[in-house]
Amino acid sequence: MILYGRALGLSHGEAEDVVQETFVALLQRPQPPTQPERYCVRSFRNRALNCRRSLWRRLTRELESRRWFEREADETPQERAAMRCLAELPVDQREVIVLKIWHQYTFEELGELLELSPNTVAGRYRYGLQKLRACLKGETYERMEPLGDALAFLDAAPPVSRA
Repeated sequence: MILYGRALGLSHGEAEDVVQETFVALLQRPQPPTQPERYCVRSFRNRALNCRRSLWRRLTRELESRRWFEREADETPQERAAMRCLAELPVDQREVIVLKIWHQYTFEELGELLELSPNTVAGRYRYGLQKLRACLKGETYERMEPLGDALAFLDAAPPVSRA
């Protein structure tokens, strides 16, 4: 949820606050939701978007925008390049990519969550991945390729030069 909040443009602290508000609201409901995970993601998204509207938070977020992924000492240059490229995507494309890859939602589920058609969501995903590829062009990076229900990480082949 924190990564999703970061994808929506919140700082790490703001994302943590919104997660807490989401679970407080869930606990205050008289009846549990029929689909608790979807309720939490949808509620989190609505609260995150409301949080982003604040001017003071916007200023803080802009100062912190350079580091919306948590850094680790053993990060490779390829990981840093991928995080930089993901951070540079438009929010709507970044949001779909984070929910699709990290939360493993289908385009149908994303369409319901974002109140968009599945085709629009798929388009945002496709265009976002194209921009990521273009951004990473020339970089040595890992590429995700679906293999049934699993994801395999494969090294990209070096470009073939013409003689």
